[in-house]
Amino acid sequence: MATDLKKVLSITGQSGLFNYLAQSKNGVIVEALATGHRTAFSGNMKMTTLADVAIYTDEDELPLKEVFRKMNAVLGDEEAPSSKSDEKVIKDFFAKAVENYDRDRFYVSHMKKVLEWYNLLKKYASLEFVDEDEESPELHKDEEKPESAAKIAAAKQAKAPAKATSAKAATAKAASTKKSTKSVQRKAN
Repeated sequence: MATDLKKVLSITGQSGLFNYLAQSKNGVIVEALATGHRTAFSGNMKMTTLADVAIYTDEDELPLKEVFRKMNAVLGDEEAPSSKSDEKVIKDFFAKAVENYDRDRFYVSHMKKVLEWYNLLKKYASLEFVDEDEESPELHKDEEKPESAAKIAAAKQAKAPAKATSAKAATAKAASTKKSTKSVQRKAN
């Protein structure tokens, strides 16, 4: 089965990758790629879909999907170097896989993240990716993208106290209207 990088998330402060499952009341529900453990994360967490990630090259940016394809072409069935490998080994590997990567802006720390993600996808998912032309059978028009789901949940959470305040204001206004109506009736009598 092809991997849809729009549904694969990297979450700041969490190790590994996560599959987006659904939106919850205050955030998103995800499943850890490696363990299959489901959990909910708050909409305040910084989440990035791998489809939104690209690396700097000398000409332009190269989407992560294309980087993974180039890495797979070089590696075949072998695993990529570990993210804990020596810097020289990592740089040499990227020089083979993505010859024109920008050596000034694509840092070793970025390379380590890409290697870690590649090995996780190879082990727990697939290195065949859903093309943008193809629509994922699980993704329907009424579903939202994971990153927008997190933003919507954060917005709902921020608006909740405002609604309570406006409800209190409406109750207070109704009470004051009743008082003023009674006082007008008393003066008329």
